[in-house]
Amino acid sequence: MNAHVRPVDSGQPRHDWTLAEVEALFELPFTELVFRAAQVHRVWFDPTELQLSQLLSVKTGGCPENCGYCSQSQSFQTGVAATRLMEAQAVIAAAAEAKAGGAQRFCMGAAWRDLKDRDLPKVAAMIAGVKALGLETCATLGMLTPDQARGLKAAGLDYYNHNLDTGPEYYDQVVTTRTYQDRLDTLAAVREAGMSTCCGGIVGMGETRRDRAGLLHQLATLPAHPDSLPVNDLMPIAGTPLGGSTPVDGLEFVRMIAVARIVCPRSVVRLSAGREHMSRELQALCFLAGANSIFVGARLLTTANPDKDTDEGLLADLKMRPMTMGVSQPA
Repeated sequence: MNAHVRPVDSGQPRHDWTLAEVEALFELPFTELVFRAAQVHRVWFDPTELQLSQLLSVKTGGCPENCGYCSQSQSFQTGVAATRLMEAQAVIAAAAEAKAGGAQRFCMGAAWRDLKDRDLPKVAAMIAGVKALGLETCATLGMLTPDQARGLKAAGLDYYNHNLDTGPEYYDQVVTTRTYQDRLDTLAAVREAGMSTCCGGIVGMGETRRDRAGLLHQLATLPAHPDSLPVNDLMPIAGTPLGGSTPVDGLEFVRMIAVARIVCPRSVVRLSAGREHMSRELQALCFLAGANSIFVGARLLTTANPDKDTDEGLLADLKMRPMTMGVSQPA
């Protein structure tokens, strides 16, 4: 047994993980790692339940950031046209349709570097309207000031998504228009405003296993673990710098899910972008390793997602069901 790995994972949250400990988890035999992650999962969640979210792009394209994976950056020729911010009523109508289709959380994404104060009233109206439908609300709008975070909280926003993307050592190979500290500062503003955080990253961008461990180490040593932790498998987009990236092996992706579950035991770990090119068996392995959330709906922001019938068939065959609203406890 690797000396860096504790022989028993209690499933209790820790904030003192070392990078060496996280790396050592990745090095465990595959079946041992997945077994440990499944044990931790059962401490906090019912393993037969999945939290279901739906995502809508409320403002697409024209982003000034140069994130190398993103089709919405104005720096790259990807064929994605810039649009204006949607009207609140159109967003609320889409949320109502999502709820009718089974979604429990509705996420609104805008291709901005940061939220502008002039747009806050319209965004607040969207949030309030979606919240009134009985859905959990989530938004990803770029960087926030503390005052803006408080304004979103007052409007009824439950979750704010702001991903770290990758480990700090590899970060500048992915984006140079925003620093790692910028991202951490926004997460701090969200926490201080009393909102839940949604924060994870992307695999398959040319990073090493150490970089993936570095991302999870950052998340596990935040003052509060992310309430939602999305793990995205890169969907390469033609025209972006990372459009030709080599995909991460499926078993390595499952390792990422399992380690995320162990180091952030109370987080809802979302199997996010990339499910469109995953087999049913790979998705099932991810659920076994501790993933307990997915995006539903045929589109994410600008990429494809499995359709409703496909997802319903998979969940039926696995005998899984939508998560009870709030933190689900084992039966």
